[in-house]
Amino acid sequence: MAHALISLLLERLASTTYEYIGGGVKHVLNVKEDVDNFTRTLRVIQAVLEDAEQRQVTDQAVKIWLDELKDISYQMVDVLDEWNTDILRQQVEKQEREQNALVPPNKKVRFSDFFSFGIVSPVILGRDIALKIKDLNDKLTEIYEERKKYQFLRKELGIQQPQQPQRPQTASFVDISEIFGRENEKKVLITNLLSDSSAEGKGLLIIPIVGMGGMGKTTLTQIAYNDDHVKAHFEIRKWVCVSDPFDEIKIAKDISADCATSSNQLDYVLQRMSESIQGKRFLLVLDDVWIENRQKWELLKVPLMQNGAKGSIILVTTRKIEVANMIRATPNMINLEGLSDEYCLAIFNHMAFPDGDVDESKAFEDIRKKIVKKCKGLPLAAKTLGSLMQNKRTTREWKEVLNSKIWDLEKVEQEVFQPLLLSYYDLSPTIKCCLLYCATFPKDYTFERDCLIELWMAQDYVISKKSKEKGTTCDAVFDNLVARSFFQNFEKDLNTGTITGCKMHDIVHDFVQFLTKNECLIMDHGEETTSESKVLGDKLRHLTLRYVPEGPLPLFISSYNCKNLRTLATFDSKITTIDPNLILQLKCLRTLNLSRNSIKELPEEIGELIHLRHIDLSGNDLKKLPDTICGLYNLSTLRLVLCYYLKKLPENMGNLINLKHLYVEGCGDLESLPKGIERLTSLQTLDVCRCGGDNDEAFQIGDLRKLNLEGSLEIQLVGDATDKREVEKAQLWDKKLFHLTVRFKRQRNSSSSSVEILNALRPHPDLESLKILFHNGTTWPNWIQSLKNLRFLTLVVGTQCELWPLGKLEFLETLSIWSMEGVRKVGVEFLGLEDQTSFRIRSPPLIFFPKLKRLCFDMMRNWEEWEGVEEWTKEDSEITIMPCLSKLEMKWCPLLKALPDFLFKTPLQTLRITGSERLLERYQEGNGEWAKISATNPNIRIKRREW
Repeated sequence: MAHALISLLLERLASTTYEYIGGGVKHVLNVKEDVDNFTRTLRVIQAVLEDAEQRQVTDQAVKIWLDELKDISYQMVDVLDEWNTDILRQQVEKQEREQNALVPPNKKVRFSDFFSFGIVSPVILGRDIALKIKDLNDKLTEIYEERKKYQFLRKELGIQQPQQPQRPQTASFVDISEIFGRENEKKVLITNLLSDSSAEGKGLLIIPIVGMGGMGKTTLTQIAYNDDHVKAHFEIRKWVCVSDPFDEIKIAKDISADCATSSNQLDYVLQRMSESIQGKRFLLVLDDVWIENRQKWELLKVPLMQNGAKGSIILVTTRKIEVANMIRATPNMINLEGLSDEYCLAIFNHMAFPDGDVDESKAFEDIRKKIVKKCKGLPLAAKTLGSLMQNKRTTREWKEVLNSKIWDLEKVEQEVFQPLLLSYYDLSPTIKCCLLYCATFPKDYTFERDCLIELWMAQDYVISKKSKEKGTTCDAVFDNLVARSFFQNFEKDLNTGTITGCKMHDIVHDFVQFLTKNECLIMDHGEETTSESKVLGDKLRHLTLRYVPEGPLPLFISSYNCKNLRTLATFDSKITTIDPNLILQLKCLRTLNLSRNSIKELPEEIGELIHLRHIDLSGNDLKKLPDTICGLYNLSTLRLVLCYYLKKLPENMGNLINLKHLYVEGCGDLESLPKGIERLTSLQTLDVCRCGGDNDEAFQIGDLRKLNLEGSLEIQLVGDATDKREVEKAQLWDKKLFHLTVRFKRQRNSSSSSVEILNALRPHPDLESLKILFHNGTTWPNWIQSLKNLRFLTLVVGTQCELWPLGKLEFLETLSIWSMEGVRKVGVEFLGLEDQTSFRIRSPPLIFFPKLKRLCFDMMRNWEEWEGVEEWTKEDSEITIMPCLSKLEMKWCPLLKALPDFLFKTPLQTLRITGSERLLERYQEGNGEWAKISATNPNIRIKRREW
């Protein structure tokens, strides 16, 4: 983490300016010279950090030196934060003065009424900052001199690289008697190896086996490699342990069995390799591949592809999905998941009781099952823990292992964590920091992708680079950790397939806690008096509390001198109050997560925590927020989701000059947003914008034009005063929103009809997803056909009109239509045809709903007829309807008697019919209609119930 922290700090230092330090203080105190000296010293230290971070795992003295370095770095980051906060304060004060000049005297707002920080003299503040920088510069110089005694390797010298954990060599031999599980994976793999059709006519098939370290990739490959049928199928079999770095010359020599040749000329070596496989069907195993360099890979692959016989196969084992992407073999990929507890127990027993002493095994039955659960399906962990127990024969010894932190077991550290260290050291400094931050969450926690990214940003682990936004960079970090098997159990968006949530394997979680054990701590209620709590102190940066009972936020935090905390989070707790004095002890806090408690009031002292960037108060009983929260100029994310009783936000929200993400979904009593939000030009995410009413001091929909929103937005049109002229002011066509939800509420006496409002809301033409709820108009918006990139459309409740021609939306993939009470007939107009004969005179041929994959009708209680296209047969060349449709759902459409024939000429795979008795009766298996469907769609499945 030190490497990434210092990279961050250096970037901050490079962008630092000095002009705003008041008066002549900057010259007297030489602040610019001190900053420059600090930067130069830090750059020299940076060159040895890669070696230092690897040595700290086994060398306690190096770890202490690194901790001191991190301490200084954290302090300098905080000083720069104070510096930057003063700049932001001055900007806000200027805005306040300009705003007050435009309002009547009786409504003027005094800035100092809300924020005590604003009354500090700029000269005093500047002098204080300069003195802190000078002191830190002196301390860093001492650390710089101390580094010499450790003889670190300097990265830029290129003389010798730091010693990483040894990458073990592998061979093809395997003892089948020690293998448990993987029967399905073995069957799939061997079937692919023996299938001539798998060669796809290209002469070479590549199969990647992907999984985290210790998951059994090599073992599975060894089983298949030594299968008798596989041996007989291939003329040549070669096993090459690749590891890192990827040396194409060495690999080519291993393949050709010509390792003794003295020539290292690439062309000569590749020629010899090609000759050795010429015209022969071969199986090549490349075990433990890390390379992502496509050029190096192609140098090796091309001669293999050109010279091997049809049916030749390369098996690649790797921890990185990026490798499978690089070799373009993801369709054939085998992704290894964890073993069942049953198989892990079998491995454990085999190692713990090599003599098969069943009686002795039964004596520890309950304990060993609990120990095996710690493995969470990781074969290597089961094997290691089993071998650890070989010489332990008392219940006391077994219980000691059961109750130990897994990283306290030396054997686990050496055998299980070593493979994970290899994956860890392969990460960039930034990604290492983001991975280690996951140690602040409990085991089995489901990470929400966007929230996790915002938390990384709150710690400044990712910094925007020129044209790249922080979010984009963080997305790449998240995807990288997914691709390298650090995350699992993925939750995906049903429409896009994008990963929205995930978990971390328990062993990986143990691993990151091991690497951060003096910096991150998860503490359950009642553990504050245990020996582990002694690590609390000025080294602790991230504290997570669990199971805190109803009552105040525990005061022991302040008594343990947690003054340097940067994260304070609670889970599964019921906190009701927060002591203001405790808040004042946490001046370095950047992330405060008190979500899902029972807090009714937040202390005004929260405004003193100037470093705060992320506040999550979701699911609390708050009725209001203190005005002082508006003095947190560094605040980037404010989450207030499901704060049901929150009635209003502070009027001075416009002072949160750095706010990027505001979440207020589910705040039922929040009637409107404050007018000042229109000043938040940094705001990118506003999940719900509740607009309407006649309150001049409330945020209106027209104020959206001043914001730079992107991503998703839900507009709730509340009250009876929404006017299309106000809606037009929003200028949504200039906002790069990809998902838009428009929800109408109580529009009975609105001065504009809902269709006029929809027309005025015209979104950006690149919109990909649209939901319209409770639209009571008789026509549809006039811009719908202009959404050329629209992929997902949902229409819910209330329309009085028939469905408009959606079939012309050429990129639409999912269409959901719910509770349209006015729809009694769906005609050919829905497809985009004017009438039953219009398609015959069209040229070129027409395709309707060309990309539609899923179509859902739900709660269509008055719908009686779905019109087909008369005289249309499969041979007609003028028209194609829904050529990609794979799933059709018909739910609670009680009056609909039949489906149009064209649906059964689509590649339909699933037809779900629920609560639609007439359709169920018509399409029962065995009758004529079912026979007609199954004749054209042999793979179709009709599902009649949904639980």
